[in-house]
Amino acid sequence: MGARILIIDDEKQICKLLRVTLQAHEFETIVASSGREGMLQASMKRPDLILLDLGLPDMSGTEVLSKIRQWSKTPIIVVTVRDDEQGKVLALDNGADDYITKPFGTSELMARIRVALRHTVHQPYEPVLNLGVLTIDLARRIVTRRGEPINLSPIEYDLFKTLATNAGRVVTHSQFVKQIWKDQANETASHYLRAYIGYLRKKIEDDPKRPTLVITVPGVGYRLAISD
Repeated sequence: MGARILIIDDEKQICKLLRVTLQAHEFETIVASSGREGMLQASMKRPDLILLDLGLPDMSGTEVLSKIRQWSKTPIIVVTVRDDEQGKVLALDNGADDYITKPFGTSELMARIRVALRHTVHQPYEPVLNLGVLTIDLARRIVTRRGEPINLSPIEYDLFKTLATNAGRVVTHSQFVKQIWKDQANETASHYLRAYIGYLRKKIEDDPKRPTLVITVPGVGYRLAISD
């Protein structure tokens, strides 16, 4: 079997669909129908990835997420019917690696799972990250595009590093601000973020007005798109 995936969801039809889909791709599956059962399974079975519904019968999915994050770095993808920006941002800020809204296509789900698993397995141990046409050498602070070095300012580099080390995952506005501006994080820094994303796009995109690498997730943040 492939990676072990824990499904925390109380909807029987969704659980059945997820199990069939994941097992068809040779993943091992575990199902929990409540938040408490999900946390217990997460601690006992040590899954490689968790699919977490926010609407659970005994407690909120956000609370489950926060509690698991206190002791585990396992990738967590939120699967929810909620499409409000505030809920998505809250989940991401509380430690979710990604989210997908119901109803979803199985191809999109599998792509997000592959990205989350690839991120966990490879990125923490690679000083050089190859991201399609882009490469970042973390030790030497060098970014290249199709083999050619790109001259980035310190803030542009920090922005790209944050995107690159979370490649394929959404980074929220508040996560960017806390990561880059730290003690100086405020509303002014939030305004700067959009401007610096624009500067970065001018240096790495073929067409900055139609970006294909640094993708805007409206009302939430940004994601670095990479090819397999």
